[in-house]
Amino acid sequence: MLVDNKKVQELADNMAAEELTGRSLLQDARHRFFKNKMAVVSLMILVSIIIFAFVGPYFAKWSYEEIDWATMGNVAEMGRPSIESGHFFGTDDLGRDLYSRVIQGTQISLTVGFVGSLIAVFVGTLYGATAGYLGGTVDNIMMRTVDILMAIPYMFFLILLLVMFGRSISLIFVGIGLISWLDMSRIVRGQTLSLKNKEFIEAAVASGVAPFNIIRRHIVPNVMGIVVVYATLLVPGMIMTESFISFLGLGVQEPQTSWGALISSGAGRLQYGTYWQLFFPLFFFIATLLSFFFIGDGLRDALDPKDR
Repeated sequence: MLVDNKKVQELADNMAAEELTGRSLLQDARHRFFKNKMAVVSLMILVSIIIFAFVGPYFAKWSYEEIDWATMGNVAEMGRPSIESGHFFGTDDLGRDLYSRVIQGTQISLTVGFVGSLIAVFVGTLYGATAGYLGGTVDNIMMRTVDILMAIPYMFFLILLLVMFGRSISLIFVGIGLISWLDMSRIVRGQTLSLKNKEFIEAAVASGVAPFNIIRRHIVPNVMGIVVVYATLLVPGMIMTESFISFLGLGVQEPQTSWGALISSGAGRLQYGTYWQLFFPLFFFIATLLSFFFIGDGLRDALDPKDR
């Protein structure tokens, strides 16, 4: 069989050029992440839950506060999940559609997790990067402030805040987000201390770049890998905190609800045989938390330079 030497040489040259070019850091991280099957499956599950939270209301036949009087007084029999009645997840003990309430609980719990994490990431990253880069007295004052704040019981402070100023979604956002940035600031500070003596930072200082611009343009982008990984693990922590607060009855106010409030209500009615009141919110709660944990592990492995 005749071989075209010219084509073979072109193919060899292309392979050599591709090998020389390589993949960028982002492309390499994406390739490594999608090789992790558990992380990819978890990402698909999480995306499905998010889609359900925003598309699900279009298929609901009952609103989250509407009462089906036909199920009142006999929820164990009439309130079971049923496609014919439009109660796909059944009803709660007050005759309200559990499908719509799980959707609203998913929306509120995910919003608390994402918004709280964004606040923690934004505040913690800027605070930690500033303390680590400036160093000296400024660093000591800023980090001792963090140590003092971390000594305050987190859950006690949040409960006290809700008791004093009333229950509201915005207060939960602020209360959870503005307290949980403390760990983030310490992580970012540690990363900044290892970056501040690098050659590219010294070159920026020598060229007269202002400290704040160095933090914004050089320090923060280089710590975003660890920040993103930690943020994916921070979201489930936020969701669990909000769920615990709602489980205690200090979260969102009726008729609004969240996963914690639904789980609390379902657990209290489990003895009456209405298992669906606990199963559906608990399923979405556990599936979301596990998805975030596996995604965080996948991102950690993908962005870890030691594994390349």
